[in-house]
Amino acid sequence: MKECIILAGGFGTRLQSVVKDVPKCMAEVAGKPFLTYILKYLEEQQFSHIILSLGYKADIILEWLNVNKFRFEISYVIEEKPLGTGGAIKYAMTKAKGEQVFVMNGDTFFAVNLTELLSFGNKKNADISLSLKPMTNFDRYGSVDIDYEERIINFNEKAFCNTGLINGGTYLINKKIFNSLSLPDKFSFEKDILENKDIGLKMYGYVEDQYFIDIGIPSDFEKANSDFKNLWQ
Repeated sequence: MKECIILAGGFGTRLQSVVKDVPKCMAEVAGKPFLTYILKYLEEQQFSHIILSLGYKADIILEWLNVNKFRFEISYVIEEKPLGTGGAIKYAMTKAKGEQVFVMNGDTFFAVNLTELLSFGNKKNADISLSLKPMTNFDRYGSVDIDYEERIINFNEKAFCNTGLINGGTYLINKKIFNSLSLPDKFSFEKDILENKDIGLKMYGYVEDQYFIDIGIPSDFEKANSDFKNLWQ
C-alpha cells in the first residue's frame, strides 16, 4: 500500500495579497485549486490511501472533496490548535495503515518519481528519505549536504548558493520513529527531527532534478499559474 500524508492546514499568510479566505492548498492555480494537481499526481503514482492534515478552514477542503472524486481512499485529521509540522505529521500518522508513509506539503509540487524514492529508502534501510532538488543561484532556501553514500550530513541556513541541493519537501518516513522518540504533541519536524543530530536517525537524500514549485510567496504563485497552464493541465 502506498500512503501519503499531505500537510494542508496552512494559512497562506504570505499570499494574502493574491489569495484570501481559503487554505493555502486551495489557492486557485491555472483555474483549479492547487490541491487538485497534487492529488492527480498521486493518482498517477498509484497511491491507494491519502491522509490530509487539515486545520485552517478545513470545511472548505472537505466540501470540495465531496464533489471531486479520486481513485484512492482519503482520510483526514483536523488540528484543533496548531501543532507545528512535526505534530501535524505525528497526528496524521495515527490514520496510516502501513509502516512507511510519504509526506508532502500542500503548497509545494515536486514531480519526483515516488516509486523510485520508495526503492531508494528501502535500499538504504532509512528512517527518513528526503527528496532533494538541485538548484542554481538561489537564496530563498537552505541547502542540504550529503556524503558519498547519500546520507544527510548537514542542513545549512538560507544563504546565496551558486549550486546546491534543497529540501524538496517530499519525504518517506518510517512510522516507527514516532513511537521510538519521546516527542510532544506540538513540535517542528524540520528543527526537532531533521536537524537534530542527537536523535541518531538514519536519513538519506534522494536527488532528482524534476519540476519544483513552492507557491508560498506571490511571485512563485504567479509562476505556478503560468507553468500549470502550460505543463500540468
